[in-house]
Amino acid sequence: MKHSKPTATNAPRELALLISGASGMVLAARFAELVLEHGNLDALHLVITPPATQVLKLELGADWASAHKFRDRLQASQDGQTRIRTWSNDDLGAPISSGSHVLIGTVVLPCSAGTAGAVAHGISRGLLQRAADVALKQRWPLILGIRESPMSEILLENLLRLARTGAIVMPPLPAFYLKLDPQNALEDFIEHYCLRILDLLGIHLDRKELRWRA
Repeated sequence: MKHSKPTATNAPRELALLISGASGMVLAARFAELVLEHGNLDALHLVITPPATQVLKLELGADWASAHKFRDRLQASQDGQTRIRTWSNDDLGAPISSGSHVLIGTVVLPCSAGTAGAVAHGISRGLLQRAADVALKQRWPLILGIRESPMSEILLENLLRLARTGAIVMPPLPAFYLKLDPQNALEDFIEHYCLRILDLLGIHLDRKELRWRA
C-alpha cells in the first residue's frame, strides 16, 4: 500500500477542564472565563461529574448544575462559548479519552480526594478519570486543584504518587503577601489562583498587582 507523504502542521490549542465533586466551583468558573479570554484556545473541553453537579447546585445555584448550563452561565464572549466542548462523564468515546488528541494541558478543578486517589492508582471509571490518566501517560501538564483539608495520610500518599508521575498538585491557597483588601479578598484570591494555573500552562497575564512585589 502506498502512503502519501505526511506534512507537518501546528496542532490546535486545546485544553481540558475537568470538574469533580469537591467544593470550590467558583474557581472552575473563573478559570474557564480567564482561559477563554486570554488563552488563545481553539477548544476548551469541559467534563462535569454527577457529584460535581450537586456541588454546583449548592454553591452557584441550579442554573449552573450541568455542563451546558455551566457553559451558558460563564461571563464569556459568544465566540468563547462556542469554543467550549461539553462531554458527559460517561462518554469514553470523547476525543479527550485518547492520547492521539493533543491537548496543551488538563486541569482538574476542583479536585476531590476520591478523584486524586482514583487517578493515582490508574482507575478510569469515567471520562474525567480517563482524561487525567491520558495526561499522565502523555506527559502533558496535569494540574490538580485539590480541595481537602486536613489531609489524611492516604491522601498525602496519593498526592505524592501523582507528583512523582508528573502531575502538578496545586491546592488553592491564598497569597498573603498580596495584602488583599478585605472587601475584595475572595475575588482577588480567586484571580491570583487562576493566574498561577495559567502560568503553569504557559499563559501569562499582565497582572502585576497579583504578583510578588518586594
